[in-house]
Amino acid sequence: MEELKTTWRKASHSGNDGGHCVELADLGEVVGLRDSKDPDGPKLLVPRAEFTALVTALKH
Repeated sequence: MEELKTTWRKASHSGNDGGHCVELADLGEVVGLRDSKDPDGPKLLVPRAEFTALVTALKH
């Protein structure tokens, strides 16, 4: 079986100095989150609707 390539993105405000960054991946019905300093470490999968609600709440 062919492994799918996942594209992880850091926020545009993140620098390249290896600071505390969270990366996101669009995985369809869920959003993947991981620590940019530990890309092979654990990942968190959040349903898209719940992630959208979180981001909306944080903006307000």
